[in-house]
Amino acid sequence: MHQGEEYRISMDRADLQLEVIHGYLTTSYWSAGIPEELVARAIQNSLVVGAYTPAGVQVGFARLVTDYARFGYLADVFVLEPHRGRGLAQRMVLALLAHPEVQSCSLFMLATRDAHGVYLKCGFEALPNPEIFMQLRRPLQYRP
Repeated sequence: MHQGEEYRISMDRADLQLEVIHGYLTTSYWSAGIPEELVARAIQNSLVVGAYTPAGVQVGFARLVTDYARFGYLADVFVLEPHRGRGLAQRMVLALLAHPEVQSCSLFMLATRDAHGVYLKCGFEALPNPEIFMQLRRPLQYRP
């Protein structure tokens, strides 16, 4: 058995444990303080994957925001600290990229502050022309 193989990677939404996902995201640098309802809505509107222990406890998550035609944005990728170093983030990202419904997508993007190595192993690379990209940022707000 290879490192990390004892963990299960699943794209079944029924396996997701919202309390685990929200619990991590609310303390992350990119979603600090995010309301649970907003996390649930983001999950509902994304292609999702989770990593689970043999006992079924969720220890990782990733989602792909996509139009299912040309583009996907990888977001909210995490593995809980005690389970890191086993290739789980890479396995989750590769599962999303291999999903049959996104095979026509030709561009996938993401932003990371500290996990470049994980994404390089999945085929991502730095933007060749970052100066052509723009962004519009607004304060995080929840609107029911």
